[in-house]
Amino acid sequence: MSKILYLSDCYLKEWDAAVAKDNGKYIVLDQTAFYPNSGGQPCDTGTMKTENGNEYKVVYVGKFSGDVSHEVDNGGLKAGDKVHCRIDWDRRYKLMRMHTAAHVFSRVIFDETGAVTSGNQLDLDKSRIDFTLENLDKGKIKEWEKKANEIIAGGRNLKISFYPREEAFKIPDFIRTSKLLVPEDLKTIRIVEIEGLDQQACGGTHLKNISEIGKIEVLKVENKGKNNRRIYFRLIQ
Repeated sequence: MSKILYLSDCYLKEWDAAVAKDNGKYIVLDQTAFYPNSGGQPCDTGTMKTENGNEYKVVYVGKFSGDVSHEVDNGGLKAGDKVHCRIDWDRRYKLMRMHTAAHVFSRVIFDETGAVTSGNQLDLDKSRIDFTLENLDKGKIKEWEKKANEIIAGGRNLKISFYPREEAFKIPDFIRTSKLLVPEDLKTIRIVEIEGLDQQACGGTHLKNISEIGKIEVLKVENKGKNNRRIYFRLIQ
């Protein structure tokens, strides 16, 4: 299996790697910081450059049969090739801001209503959060937005830790989240903590401090069934 570099360092922009497996345009590296499409977060894109100067664009990254597979725009890479990898940082950083914003906003929604997050989908222009709530007072949405932005403006550091599954499920904040989002076969759980505010099981990429988010702006709210509500938001600044 590849060594997954983004799990401990979300700000790593470039690194050296070797091709471990090749299947035409689908490449597995011995180590990677490219994020694969999963958990509601879109994949990274970027480039791989060989020692002789050939450059390949990384157009999609996914996880298949335990491997992080990188789709490149042309064939030619072979097992054993050394490559220098570079992430499209503007794209990654925007998604990091979106993902951390979703954690903050989900916490505000939980504190105000007791609703737990049941899903999310991040994107560059707007993102959404699904949460379990039977009755939603839409008049409160702007209040939640204001509270989230006040918390963001105050700035809080993020910390990433790894726990055995049984220990993670003893964390009070973790228990409040939807356990359906945590795969049953996951033995070690990565916890993203916003200091003094929130702890979530999460495999995604995040900021070092929530002040980097900017501001959240709610775009619309939808009913997606009896007990499911959906909020769309974007980032400004």
